Amino acid sequence: MAEEHIEKKFKFKHLPSLFTKTFKAWNDDDPWRLSAVVAYYAVLSLPGLIVILINVVGSIWGPEIVQGHLTNEISSVLGQDAANTIKVMITETMDTEKNIISTLIGIASIVFGATGVFYQLQISLNKIWKIDDSGKFNFKKLLTDRARSFAFILVIGFLLLISFIVTAILGVLNSYIRELFPNIVLYVAYLLDLVLSLGVVSTLFALMFKYMPDTNISWKTVWVGALITAILFTLGKYLLGLYFGTANPGSTYGAAGSIVLVLLWVSYSCLIFFFGAEFTRVFSQRYGHDSHTISESETDLKEERNPSE
Repeated sequence: MAEEHIEKKFKFKHLPSLFTKTFKAWNDDDPWRLSAVVAYYAVLSLPGLIVILINVVGSIWGPEIVQGHLTNEISSVLGQDAANTIKVMITETMDTEKNIISTLIGIASIVFGATGVFYQLQISLNKIWKIDDSGKFNFKKLLTDRARSFAFILVIGFLLLISFIVTAILGVLNSYIRELFPNIVLYVAYLLDLVLSLGVVSTLFALMFKYMPDTNISWKTVWVGALITAILFTLGKYLLGLYFGTANPGSTYGAAGSIVLVLLWVSYSCLIFFFGAEFTRVFSQRYGHDSHTISESETDLKEERNPSE
């Protein structure tokens, strides 16, 4: 089979062919099943994930403020009913009227549950990057992967903190701009909010694409894929919010409607995320950016240290 042609430099006219090949690869990897699996684990992980974020970011910003921000964000996407349901889940999870043993077990369960969704994302990214992880069970790797997943929760907490701080600063700037230029303040506020959102989401996706799969990917590939994914994700978030607000697909399921909305939102968001991951891989192959598995990296390093072997 002839080798794929490798371009020397990216050009905008390459985008149609890049997106076409990305869609084919994305469709071949059965993204609907991968998204459904992640959505299932997301529901199980949601209480623990939010509790950890509230405690981590809340230690600096204040738990009540953080919980209010998160509830508002959830409400804007999924609706007030879903936000109220998740708020009740958080309250039950944060219940501290327990003995020491129950508390320790509860903390362990929260951490294990919160890392589940990231662990499943890692498995899905390995599949997208064609990494064979069907070998024997490795307890050390399991612990490492869970620790890496927990690190991503802390990264999200840090990015949330940065986002809150920048939002507060922008609020002050908007007040100042309103006094000087009252007619354009809405446009400026919208533009600044969009840039902030894209910056935070792009950073998160870049870190996930770089460190989650068991492969080494060049940063120049990662940032391109992360930016494309962030743009699609931001657009998708507004479209999903519009869809959930008008169609209200969870109403058919009665009391379980809020959970169904979470499943749908995570599933649709993962479809975008996996498309971005596929684009990153296709971009890497198209422009000859090296990527190789962690085990291959370790082998190359050993050969460099022991060339005679």
